[in-house]
Amino acid sequence: MPWLALPYKEKHRKLKLWNKYRISNIPSLIFLDATTGKVVCRNGLLVIRDDPEGLEFPWGPKPFREVIAGPLLRNTGQSLESSSLEGSHVGVYFSAHWCPPCRSLTRVLVESYRKIKEAGQTFEIIFVSADRSEDSFKQYFSEMPWLAVPYTDEARRSRLNRLYGIQGIPTLIVLDPQGEVITRQGRVEVLNDEDCREFPWHPKPVLELSDSNAVQLNEGPCLVLFVDSEDDGESEAAKQLIQPIAEKIIAKYKAKEEEAPLLFFVAGEDDMTDSLRDYTNLPEAAPLLTILDMSARAKYVMDVEEITPAIVEAFVNDFLAEKLKPEPI
Repeated sequence: MPWLALPYKEKHRKLKLWNKYRISNIPSLIFLDATTGKVVCRNGLLVIRDDPEGLEFPWGPKPFREVIAGPLLRNTGQSLESSSLEGSHVGVYFSAHWCPPCRSLTRVLVESYRKIKEAGQTFEIIFVSADRSEDSFKQYFSEMPWLAVPYTDEARRSRLNRLYGIQGIPTLIVLDPQGEVITRQGRVEVLNDEDCREFPWHPKPVLELSDSNAVQLNEGPCLVLFVDSEDDGESEAAKQLIQPIAEKIIAKYKAKEEEAPLLFFVAGEDDMTDSLRDYTNLPEAAPLLTILDMSARAKYVMDVEEITPAIVEAFVNDFLAEKLKPEPI
């Protein structure tokens, strides 16, 4: 390799970079602006495949309206121009027929789409296929009531994958009418909100841990406050306790145009939470304040009788300042 590398022994720095850029698989290649440190492109592998000569260097992000420009299809064969999306919320759906979780999500998403449209909301979904053949694309798309990028337009499909740094499917990105990202967790939102009452699913500072959003525990360090009751009232009180700290952290990093270094969860008592405690070898105490870093296989635990906002804030600040000693998971 003609470039630089982290020394092999500096695993701590490597893990910090994995967490900062939410790396979930390898190989991954992320391009940064060396002056500002901001992410230019999250899916560099597609960039070098599509532009091996570097003619478009430095590969900066383009607005959604520019990337999506061109004809879109309905499964009836009707063609519409992408300008028809103006004024609408848009879901960009990366999926494929060969992927069982994709097919499961599509069935739920069809119902969600119908409910949102019946409620009078301006909403459209664009299917960006990862199918392995045009026949598979046509078979899968026949189940969908929304639009799609033509399968033959591989360049546009690739540019959309690059734009949103897609690392796995299914992924549903929800955009506002200006083309700005509302949430990258559309899959989780659709599964958690079957009646679509919270559409367009603006992110919540604190989530209640569930089977459908537990996958986010693998995306980076997560603060999880375990409570000792299935009672919704107790979970809600716990969310209210940590929400001000979560909002402060999120706002701080948003001002720097960076993703927050922590996700925030409240976990009640259920089979999934019990499995998580077992897997991470956590004590049965509750309330129990933890930070779980699955990629580093590390945990940070604060087992105190009473958890206050001040305790949570100090715990978070010490973690971000690297003052806490990790325990192995």
